[in-house]
Amino acid sequence: MKNRKKRLAGILGASLLLAACGTSGSNSAAPPGAQGFTPPKLEALQALGQPEGTLNVLAWPGYAENGSNDPKVDWVTPFEQQTGCKVSVKPFGTSDEAVTLMKTGQYDVVSASGDASLRLVASGDAEPVNTALVPNYADVQPFLKNKSWNSVGGVAYGIPHGWGANLLTWRTDKVTPAPTSWSVMFDANSPYKGKVIAYDSPIYLADAALYLMAHQPDLGIKNPYALDDKQFAAAVNLLKQQRPLVSEYWSDYLKESQALKNADAVVGTAWQVTVNLTKGEGAPLESAVPSEGATGWSDTWMVAAKSPHKTCAYKWLDYIVSPKVNAQVAEYFGEAPANTKACAEMSDKTLCDTYHAGDAAYAAKIAYWTTPIPQCLDGRTDVKCTDYGEWTRAWTEIKG
Repeated sequence: MKNRKKRLAGILGASLLLAACGTSGSNSAAPPGAQGFTPPKLEALQALGQPEGTLNVLAWPGYAENGSNDPKVDWVTPFEQQTGCKVSVKPFGTSDEAVTLMKTGQYDVVSASGDASLRLVASGDAEPVNTALVPNYADVQPFLKNKSWNSVGGVAYGIPHGWGANLLTWRTDKVTPAPTSWSVMFDANSPYKGKVIAYDSPIYLADAALYLMAHQPDLGIKNPYALDDKQFAAAVNLLKQQRPLVSEYWSDYLKESQALKNADAVVGTAWQVTVNLTKGEGAPLESAVPSEGATGWSDTWMVAAKSPHKTCAYKWLDYIVSPKVNAQVAEYFGEAPANTKACAEMSDKTLCDTYHAGDAAYAAKIAYWTTPIPQCLDGRTDVKCTDYGEWTRAWTEIKG
């Protein structure tokens, strides 16, 4: 997780990637959840063949460890030994980077967050998966299956892998009473002005939209990733209002941890792994999902439509969500595993409770990252929603 999700896009990159998805025009494909979305006509693999001997993996750092970062952390080598599929791993730092690399046709599988998976489906770079060829899929948490970021019309486009929330965290010695709302970060009169730390990404606009859903219901926001012009302007204005409160925007969770340890920041948005690390190093830190809910991620392993190594790809999909390996990844990476049997394989028996691994009610509080597109993801057809390019341009303006 060392470089995970550093930044989702630059202005040009975002515009090009959205254009590549075909998100404009009445006949263009739009990511799942959009009204009238028809993905490119691609078929899932019908049967496994002989393993091809090669697998090119595109992954978030920490998802496909082969011992090169830490000799004790290696689940790639056992896979190679079991299947005969020699694995080459290419880590990526942002979802946009993953989408760009997938378009080269050089990779067989990718671990995609919801803000990438939708684009890969829309562009035809990822194909449906035949879950019957992935035996361990049966043990994946039901609340992660058939979601808008990993399926279309009941057809799966990937295998859920792991998930987590973007939490509200605070130093207990500096922030009292314990906050129960994101207002400590968004209220212009917050007593923690200059001590707020926020996530550095255009997708952070969804956090503002989520807050407005609860505090300005007259705006009619139903989905924080589906914002018409008026709703979008309100979210942008809220983040501009927040700007003077923010001491730092973080993209590297280790840097955020340092800021919290030093009390350069006392309240902010964080991942559970950041909270665990910072508390483990002695800082008085707590975290929660506030009353308004939270954004978060749910990652999916997807198969490249152009992959020439699909049997090895399916072998990987089944292996990476098997109980033992899913547990290893979740423990190393810092997230909730997808497999219901993974918790029994953890060396840290408290981890699944910490990450709420089997808690469907907790998972339901999370608005998972999804690519904003012109076709409103909440189903509205009478308005046009703002797309990711607009979010990126606004984010640049917000940060100044």
